[in-house]
Amino acid sequence: MEQFKGQSRLPKFAVPKRYDIHLKPDLTACNFAGSVAIHLHIVADTTFIVLNAADLSVHSASLSFDSGSSSSSSSKVLEPSKIELVEADEILVLEFPHTLPLGIGVLNIAFQGTLNDKMKGFYRSTYEHNGEKKNMAVTQFEPADARRCFPCWDEPACKATFKITLDVPSELIALSNMPIIEEKVDGHRKTVSYQESPIMSTYLVAVVVGLFDYVEDHTSDGKLHPLFSFRLVRLQLFLLTFVILHLHIGIKVRVYCQVGKADQGKFALDVAVKTLGLYKEYFAVPYSLPKLDMIAIPDFAAGAMENYGLVTYRETALLYDEQHSAAANKQRVATVVAHELAHQWFGNLVTMEWWTHLWLNEGFATWVSYLATDSLFPEWKIWTQFLDETTEGLRLDGLAESHPIEVEINHASEIDEIFDAISYRKGASVIRMLQSYLGAECFQRSLASYIKKYACSNAKTEDLWAALEEGSGEPVNKLMNSWTKQKGYPVVSVEVKDQTLVFEQSQFLSSGSHGDGQWIVPITLCCGLYDARKNFLLQTKSETLNIKEFLSDKSNSASAWIKLNVDQAGFYRVKYDEDLAARLRYAIENNYLSATDRFGILDDSFALCMARKQSLTSLLTLMGAYREEVEYTVLSNLISISYKIVRIAADATPDLVDYIKQFFVSLFQCSAEKLGWDPKTGESHLDAMLRGEVLNALALFGHDLTLNEASRRFHAFLDDKNTPLLPPDTRKAAYVAVMRRVSTSNKLAFESLLRLYKETDLSQEKTRILSSLASSPDPNIILEVLNFLLSSEVRSQDAVFGLAISIEGRETGWTWLKDNWEHISKTWGSGFLITRFVSAIVSPFASFEKAKEIEEYFASRSVPSIARTLKQSIERIHINANWVQNVQNEKHLAEAVKELAHRKY
Repeated sequence: MEQFKGQSRLPKFAVPKRYDIHLKPDLTACNFAGSVAIHLHIVADTTFIVLNAADLSVHSASLSFDSGSSSSSSSKVLEPSKIELVEADEILVLEFPHTLPLGIGVLNIAFQGTLNDKMKGFYRSTYEHNGEKKNMAVTQFEPADARRCFPCWDEPACKATFKITLDVPSELIALSNMPIIEEKVDGHRKTVSYQESPIMSTYLVAVVVGLFDYVEDHTSDGKLHPLFSFRLVRLQLFLLTFVILHLHIGIKVRVYCQVGKADQGKFALDVAVKTLGLYKEYFAVPYSLPKLDMIAIPDFAAGAMENYGLVTYRETALLYDEQHSAAANKQRVATVVAHELAHQWFGNLVTMEWWTHLWLNEGFATWVSYLATDSLFPEWKIWTQFLDETTEGLRLDGLAESHPIEVEINHASEIDEIFDAISYRKGASVIRMLQSYLGAECFQRSLASYIKKYACSNAKTEDLWAALEEGSGEPVNKLMNSWTKQKGYPVVSVEVKDQTLVFEQSQFLSSGSHGDGQWIVPITLCCGLYDARKNFLLQTKSETLNIKEFLSDKSNSASAWIKLNVDQAGFYRVKYDEDLAARLRYAIENNYLSATDRFGILDDSFALCMARKQSLTSLLTLMGAYREEVEYTVLSNLISISYKIVRIAADATPDLVDYIKQFFVSLFQCSAEKLGWDPKTGESHLDAMLRGEVLNALALFGHDLTLNEASRRFHAFLDDKNTPLLPPDTRKAAYVAVMRRVSTSNKLAFESLLRLYKETDLSQEKTRILSSLASSPDPNIILEVLNFLLSSEVRSQDAVFGLAISIEGRETGWTWLKDNWEHISKTWGSGFLITRFVSAIVSPFASFEKAKEIEEYFASRSVPSIARTLKQSIERIHINANWVQNVQNEKHLAEAVKELAHRKY
């Protein structure tokens, strides 16, 4: 048996074909009993069967292998001579006295488990009904936790069909992936049987048992959506593993939620119904199950999970309350629903072969969710907002401790850490770059043929490239390998020499260090006008391009700007020579550039400043060019960059911080005055989102007028929750503002916010309050907030929202983390949320001494699930510390900052 220990993958002696699963959860005792009959194909001579199992007690007397079907005269029941449950490797090893016969057989296992409180496997979530606290039973199996519910081959390539039966209290609703075929009530309990599923991976199996309300709708029977102007590929309808009955009435779609919240499910329901229609056209394949349920779970670690036919969500990602949700909440619901439904094709129908290819699922679903959201809500300008995804991908991938998109996974414990900005955001960004390079129509056509070819099976990254290469005739595999198989990305430096542009690529690292990566970079550029475009592939370290034809009579004019990476479609940064940078600054001031390009120039400039390739003086001067900026995404990025600058300045040049804040206040005041505190009739969704962000910034920078007005409106809201003075879009800004004035001797607003937190049953409002509390400058208040996060008042899924600590509270946060590390690692250590505690508390520091102290503390406490995050967080401290030193050595910073602070806009 020793040979199977410490292996990253299960041996291939046996292949599961079908699972018959029977589960009986006890919601009072919080445990469950179960049995599974696994129909296996024994494909190689073996005396062993090895499968996954964890946190289960297996009844050894129940274990048997029935060799051959029941109708076969040679059918023989074999019992294992030796059984070992290896908890360290989460495997169940069965040894039989004789070699098992090749062919089909049935493995029978009975087992028991606990409905845990870890939000993974088969777990319990709590809710209130008629004032009484109750438990519901929920599953969360991705990436590798189906094994905590039933013994199985818990790897994505081991696809099988599933026949599920549940034994539950008769008054409860019991849901699974497929529709119910039979329900037998016997007194206080009932047995619910579901249709057999199509072939799928174990991580997509789902069960939810509890008390719920729902809203329902149906998809139309396939009329084309007018907003999707893609030329559809005529595909033969291929047979899946079952037939969808009653296709003409469409797919039944339901949104389930806690009793009394059904109205909050209507928006997500509408988005889901329309999105299923969009994807049916885009992928040229209909949704493959007879129903789609989406359910809001009160305790849920991730944002949502794409279980086939039964998608589970956090309440904040599925429910939308017309009166109390903000515009940003509405957008989040739409994009998350679109993301999870994309997985029904890209992930569920066609599944990655192994977790190395996780990005295929997540990067693709992230990209296509923007495609769907843009189609449904064009006024949201969601593709401009996509730049936030790219920026987050670039930010993580600029670290030496990043990882390639395709990352080797050797053990189940390593999987959680790659559900990160590389798999999701860099993944989505390189898909967008490739689609931009190949063209939308060619890309869509090739994708449809990929889905058709690999439906009901598994695929690797190379399979997608092969389909796109075949459809486009372009060397996709060669081009994309440089982006998925190595970590990092390039910065392309560009300068003008005698009417020739000289390009040079090198790896960009936020530390300013030299990297040795090289990429095939799709370069796009415009000269002076968006009509004058040029595209080429930069395949070497350097390249030149004659631009005489572009410049013509405007060669010496300041308006002859040159912009690389047009519309920020490429996953790289650009460094311009001084002359080109000055021309772009002029183009920004005169509004010659698109919002995406204004965003890109700002973001690249900030990244180069952090990497010490550009001075803070030149970055602040560039920011001054955005004084008349009106575009939501650009202003939003301007605001987040200003926060980071103030934090670095607090360490580097504390005497200049007030001047820098004054400059930022003057930069955002124009927008604040235009938007005001009150929503305007008929205003755009983007203005509604921007208002809160601008007011939040002014509050954090100590703008007295904003702080006073926030306080006035906050107190009006305390007196009357229906007051129009504090609508959802500005609540977070008001909460932050009142917390900025909270101290040990003035705690009233803090206590009021805690009371609001306890009184509300809206998850989005709870999140708003939690993310505001640690804004106080008083370290004693910060400690109270952090201790509150560990109390029973805060669901463990939400505690991480309270870690947005003010710069004054950094040291308090670190001491608190050390004092509570044992409790934190015990409570959150088995999922990915633990990484948020590490990154939020550790990353903001900016001294080499602190980096050393943190490293020493974790030397004996690091575990695989936080190892990568810890290294990345410590690297960020080093980057900050170097940046601080660089800023301190800037000669003319003080006079530039004072000049900018006193400039009248």
